[in-house]
Parts: sequence; structure tokens; C-alpha cells
Amino acid sequence: MLKGIGASPGIVLGKALVIEDTELVIERKAITDCEAEVAKLRSAVEVSKEELTKVKEKALAELGEHEAEIFEAHLLVLEDPELVESAVSKINDEKVNADFALNEIKEMFVAMFESMDNEYMRERAADIKDVTNRVLRHILGVKVVDLADLAEEVVLVAHDLTPSDTATMDKKKVLGFLTDIGGRTSHTAIMSRTLEIAAIVGLSDATKEIKDGDFVAFNGDTGEVIINPDEETIATYRKLKTDFEEYKKALELLKGKATVTTDGRHVELAGNIGTPGDVDGLIKNDAEGVGLYRTEFLYMDRSDFPSEEEQYNAYKAVLEGMAGKPIVIRTLDIGGDKKLDYLPMDEEMNPFLGYRAIRLCLDRKEIFVTQLRALYRASVHGKLRIMFPMISSLEELLQAKEVCEEVKAQLKAENIAYSDEVEVGMMIEVPSAAVISDVLAKHVDFFSIGTNDLIQYTCAVDRMNQKISYLYNQFNPAVLRLIKMVIDNAHKEGKWAGMCGESAGDQLMIPILLGFGLDEFSMSPISILPARKLINSVSFEEMKKFSEEILSLGTAEEIKAYVKKTFNK
Repeated sequence: MLKGIGASPGIVLGKALVIEDTELVIERKAITDCEAEVAKLRSAVEVSKEELTKVKEKALAELGEHEAEIFEAHLLVLEDPELVESAVSKINDEKVNADFALNEIKEMFVAMFESMDNEYMRERAADIKDVTNRVLRHILGVKVVDLADLAEEVVLVAHDLTPSDTATMDKKKVLGFLTDIGGRTSHTAIMSRTLEIAAIVGLSDATKEIKDGDFVAFNGDTGEVIINPDEETIATYRKLKTDFEEYKKALELLKGKATVTTDGRHVELAGNIGTPGDVDGLIKNDAEGVGLYRTEFLYMDRSDFPSEEEQYNAYKAVLEGMAGKPIVIRTLDIGGDKKLDYLPMDEEMNPFLGYRAIRLCLDRKEIFVTQLRALYRASVHGKLRIMFPMISSLEELLQAKEVCEEVKAQLKAENIAYSDEVEVGMMIEVPSAAVISDVLAKHVDFFSIGTNDLIQYTCAVDRMNQKISYLYNQFNPAVLRLIKMVIDNAHKEGKWAGMCGESAGDQLMIPILLGFGLDEFSMSPISILPARKLINSVSFEEMKKFSEEILSLGTAEEIKAYVKKTFNK
């Protein structure tokens, strides 16, 4: 049995698909049979073309024309006679192996495109890399797993899953995720909850212990994985799966009901999403709004920035889809672990503390303006709230608000409609912002606390580092005091305070946050109904007393134990 961190609930039984994280090892070899090497190259090119054509058709049907264009560009690379024929010539002239020849030609083309003045041409270098690496894998016999075109239902087993992996995979065929690394707040964990796919992270050796095609059974709550279980164990897991489905049915009865404590305090239960397609999950789980729309997914897995029109259509879809409920849309939060192939960024010692989010947007103002124009244009279609990420000072906040005013003035001059009712707020995820939240509250309509980063920055701990993961703890008294301070400072200025970090949906944290006076809880869609069940069963006044008792305790372990004891968890 393997034991990891339960990231998304659910009981899964299914066949494993192991995604190998292998680097391509290419060596120069002298060959005698040039014809065989050329045939190997041409065969790999043809197989790659077939794969890309399928992916393109699928992208066109499911994602739309723009996404399909990415794969069309990839096909054009393969059809460029210059690329393939240059590799053929190299094989024949230098008597070298097909993979070495193609790799040399790839490096030459990439270097040539990257040195061009034209930005569009520079970006083609990434397409060439992608496509030729696909061909190289076929030549070398390295398995190419196309997550967008899965033949059967599988459990994905990987060292980690990237944002583009989860954005492009065929979600109907994925039963669950198992990864070597990560914690409850890693990208894979968050996405698994958003997509309502059971997942376990932080398994350390899943990719070594589990073989391709192994039958696995796992529990997304407990973090337990059984490889090739016996019949008795399979029967136990099937029973657990049935029980879990029954529990989900009981939660269904809470749909359409308000989220109100026994003594009448109403709080808003919203959901976190990454794409307009995620709205279905929110509606299904009876969300009262969107507390965090991560717009960076619009920018991923493509070869250029999304246009104003594309962004407008995406934001409009969410605003209309939620039918007048409030929608908090976060401006671009790129940097840290989220990179764009078409946005070259310098290597940084500490990218999480570096050039990212609002810092990048204020520096690359043209990117920011395009997004804000799309947001304000979309605001006429619903109840929009704009939120800035990673604000660490009043100066940054005022600069960001100034750009909003400039954009509104532009739209007015162009006679383009926008709503005057748009609320503007910011995330509190940097300790410096929490400490001056009394000052910041005077300049915003709301705060939303991003606990994922707030914990990491307050405790000086990398949330992806397994060795020190024990220090990454939402029950740390310092973190809880900062959260309480932020909520209090918002209320003093008559502003509301929400939370869009993963703590908002945690059953052990909800009673504490409720007692602190949190107004809005935003979480993964699957956490909404369990949260409503809990909030509807407790008294706000009692939770206030409970949270005061919590703040008198000295360690995270004491606090967690006290919550568990109080709520029999």
C-alpha cells in the first residue's frame, strides 16, 4: 500500500496510465544503413501527423477554433519540407542516426527563429521544439501520451501534472490523479477538486511503484493506494464507492437552501474556477457566486496572448452563466510556477517572490490594459468584481486602480458601455498587505484572503517542499491572527472580507473562519455542499467564542486537536 496526501475526495478503481517524465537522450551514432534511418524518420513524422490531426479535430469540436489553430500550426511545421528534408540530407551526408540528425536541424531552426526581430517569428521557435520533440520520441521509442486523446478510462500516475496537462486532457476519461509530489494546495490538488476528480498527491514513489496497466484502488480522502488489490479488497472499495455516492446524494438535498447559521447569520458560499467550462460544476453544486476566477488559464497552452475579444467572450460567458450572481475575476497571475512559453522571463532564484502577478502587469501595462478593457466591457453582462493578486503595498494598489480609471476613460471616449457598479478589491496573500490592511481597506471594496500563499509567506516555507511540508500549516497561530486582523480591518471600514484559498473549504477551518466573521467562503465546487451542511448546523455566536478560545492556544497541533475534538472529526 502507498500512502500520500488525500487531495480530492472519491473512491476510484481503475487501470493506471503512467506518464513517464523522461528526458530525451540523444547521442551521435555512426550508421551504415542510411535508408533504414530515413525510413525511421519519415515513419515517425507520419505517426506524429496522424496524432496531431486527431488532436486538432478534437480541439476544434470541444475548445473552439483558436485552440485548434495551435495544432494546425504544429502540423504546418511537420509539412515544412525544409525541416524534414534537411534532416534526411544530414543522415545521408554525415551517416548519422535519425534522432541526432533531426535534433541538430531542430536546434538550428530554433536558434534562427529565436534570434529574429519579429515577435511572432520568435514565438514559432516553441512550436518547432514541441513538434520535433514529438517526432523524436517516436524515433527513440519513448511513449508519447496524448492526454487530449485517451482511448479508455484511466487513473493518471505522474511525477506531477502541469497546468497545461490538466487544461488539455480528456476529463471524461480520467478517473483520478496520483502524483509523486505536491500537497493539498498544489496545482494538481486544486485542479482535481475543481474538476471533481479524486486525487492523491505527495506519494513520493508512485511512478516507480505503479506500472502501466496496473489495476489500482484508492481513497481520495485518506490518501491510501492499493496496487493490484485482491478480490476482497476490490469488494471493500466498491462498498466504499457506493457509500460515498450515497453521501453525495444526501448533500443534494441542500441545494437551493441558504447558507445560514442556526442563529441567522448568512454567509456567501462561492466557488473557485479556472475556465468558463467550470461554471457547470458551480451550478451543479449550487454555488452562490464565483469567489475566484483564475484568468491565467486563458493565457496557457497557446502560442500568443489572448486578444481583448477572446477575453471579453470568456468573461461574458461566466457572468451570463452565473445569471446575475457575483463574480470575482482575478487579474493575470502569471509567474512563480505558472509560465507562458511565449512570454520569456529571466530565471529567478525565488520566482514565487519575484516578477509575477500584479508586478508583471504594472510593468507590462499593455497586457494589463487589454485584460481590464475586456473585463469592463463584460461587466454589463452580470455582477462583476475585479480583484488584484499579490498586492504588497498601498502604492501598488493605487497604481492598479489608476490603470482601471484610465481604461474606463478610454471606453467612455470610444462610446463603449461598461457598468458603474463594478467592485474593485484585492487579494491578501502577502503578510505586508495583512499588516497594513487597515490602510488598504480604505481604498478597496473588498478583501479576499489567499491562504495558499499567505501561509507560505508567513511561515517562510515552500509549500511544494516535502521535507518541510509539516511547517506549512493553516492552523499556525500567526496565520490565524493575520486572518482575524484582515477581517476586522475590512469590517471597520464597512467592507466585506472573503477567502479564496483552499482553507475556505476545509471542514476543520470553516468553524474558525465563521467565528472570525468571514463574509464569503470561496472553494472548489465539490466542497460547497459539505460546507453548507456544516455552517447550517452551528451558531455564529458560539463560533465567535470558539474562535477566541482557538486564538489563546500556542501551537498549530493544539489548535487542530481542539477543533477535531470539538467537532468529532
